[in-house]
Amino acid sequence: MIQSATVIGAGSWGTALASVLSLRGLKVQFWGRDADLMAQIRDTRRNERYLPDLVLADNVTVTSDLTALQPADMLVFVVPSKAVRGTAELVAQSGAASQARVLVSCAKGIELETGLRMTQVIGESIPDAPLAVLTGPNHAEEVARQLATAAVVACQNDEVAKWVQSCFTLPFFRTYTTDDIAGAEWAGAMKNPYAIAAGIALGLKLGDNAIAALVTRALAEMVRLGVAEGGRVETFYGLSGVGDLMATCYSEHSRNHRVGLMLGQGKPLAEIIASTRMVAEGVPNTASLHRAAKTRGVRMPLLDEIYALVHEGKSPKEGMRALLSRDPRPEAD
Repeated sequence: MIQSATVIGAGSWGTALASVLSLRGLKVQFWGRDADLMAQIRDTRRNERYLPDLVLADNVTVTSDLTALQPADMLVFVVPSKAVRGTAELVAQSGAASQARVLVSCAKGIELETGLRMTQVIGESIPDAPLAVLTGPNHAEEVARQLATAAVVACQNDEVAKWVQSCFTLPFFRTYTTDDIAGAEWAGAMKNPYAIAAGIALGLKLGDNAIAALVTRALAEMVRLGVAEGGRVETFYGLSGVGDLMATCYSEHSRNHRVGLMLGQGKPLAEIIASTRMVAEGVPNTASLHRAAKTRGVRMPLLDEIYALVHEGKSPKEGMRALLSRDPRPEAD
């Protein structure tokens, strides 16, 4: 069983998960790289920058010093996907993972340079512990308020999956397990670009019909690429797939949706990114997924247009015109 946990990453989701684990009765360490932020959290028990309404319990030890971390049974990585490799390397060097019984990734992305999933990236730096994923339609703001939430733990070791599941089981937090770690990670990464597209459609005031069609076709593309990358079809129709897709495409809490909304309203991407501290994973993920689709030869017209909008400067109106003017096809194709 898991009795202690270290949460790596002090954004909104990391803060919420540190609270969840403390409510479960675990001994929790909470690390972030920003010394000023962690000092503020330690003194006030609140993360004023990212999740100000949540008060952390006294059994959460807060630090910005990796060398001060005690070995824990479970390490939970909650950093942006582009920071996972560097952070995992630092954690490995510090010795904080020396006694870990499981490493849990909460980052949703695919590494651009290698095409690796986040657990694979972590495993390269910390090779001797089982790997798991916590994913699903989980907005930190709602978890902080203890609103009903469901998630998925993906792990190829059933016993380890049940250990992690027990840590994330509370009256308001229900967790399922799966051994399809590839499907769960690809699903989590792929929903982000489509949330940008949904936000663009809202910004262009295209209406509910257009957004519903977009989300439906997005799921079809997710299944095509996800299965090509080793995931199982049924995973994409579960919480880590369609569940997360819906939450991200429709919610006001979604960073990717907000980025898309502002793009649809005519704001430049550089200005949007500069205006927020939050990381919208869909921006780098679009490039990673576009490269993966081309490598695998998977047809993904929606993703192609999102890539053109985000990385090539195509206008949202031009992208929508291109999608609607494509040659007719059967729905199942």
